[in-house]
Amino acid sequence: MLTVIILTRDEERHIARAISSVIGLATKIFVVDSGSTDRTVSIAKSLGAEVRENQWRNYATQFNWALDQLPLGTGWVMRLDADEIIMPDLAHEIKVRLRTLGADIVGVNVGRRMTFLGQPIRYGGLFPIRVLRIFRHGAGRCEDRWMDEHIKVKGEVEEFHGEILDDNRNSLTWWTDKHNSYASREVVDLLNLEYGFAVHDTVAGLNGGQAGIKRWFKEKVYARLPGGGRALLYFLYRYLFRFGVLDGRCGLAFHLLQGFWYRFLVDMKLLEVRRYMDREKVDAPTAIRAVLDIIV
Repeated sequence: MLTVIILTRDEERHIARAISSVIGLATKIFVVDSGSTDRTVSIAKSLGAEVRENQWRNYATQFNWALDQLPLGTGWVMRLDADEIIMPDLAHEIKVRLRTLGADIVGVNVGRRMTFLGQPIRYGGLFPIRVLRIFRHGAGRCEDRWMDEHIKVKGEVEEFHGEILDDNRNSLTWWTDKHNSYASREVVDLLNLEYGFAVHDTVAGLNGGQAGIKRWFKEKVYARLPGGGRALLYFLYRYLFRFGVLDGRCGLAFHLLQGFWYRFLVDMKLLEVRRYMDREKVDAPTAIRAVLDIIV
């Protein structure tokens, strides 16, 4: 048995494609919507998905709320974003291998690729990234953090070779607006790393697979580099040393925007909050609410 969880808000452009990619694999498709004003909900229901409504706080709390709604005996759970699709090779592995996994296996890592402006991104050292997206119900939860959240499990993890494709069809304006919001949320996690005003939930660890190693490097090395300059270093690493230049014009846009502009924006928002804290003599949560309009 496989239950696929998809979180949505105004995803009418993508939701039918996502659901269609798991029809025949999932015994249940569970969509949790947070106030869509378009046809997302009606499309999902027409394709056989169960749809619930829940107010949005962040991805982690929404996904964990979804997990808590599932009944006992659910079996395997899969996290799928609304703009993602299951590729045929992964669909085949899920059909053939998932039911054969031993009781000691509680999670499954899969590959994830993405497109940008309609073009696959192949270089820059990013893709395919290994992500834990399939796990036994009750054996895993989403990290309690504001940004870049992963599923955490306790137990053995299997590797599937098939892949998920992130193929978002929204405009570049939508993408930059989304990453502006992401930058604010990442500042919350960075400040929490320093001030500890909330639980620090992380997969970071040198034995935690690809996601754990990347998180460890981000928290232990990248976060300690000078703000602003580290964004430029990261872009140059991706674009030159990891051959992002071979991704062409769309690749240049992706690596420059996601590898430099976004990371620089995070650093400048972090600086803005720090200055507010110094000027107003307030703590981090107060400054975060005043500057970023986020209640932590």
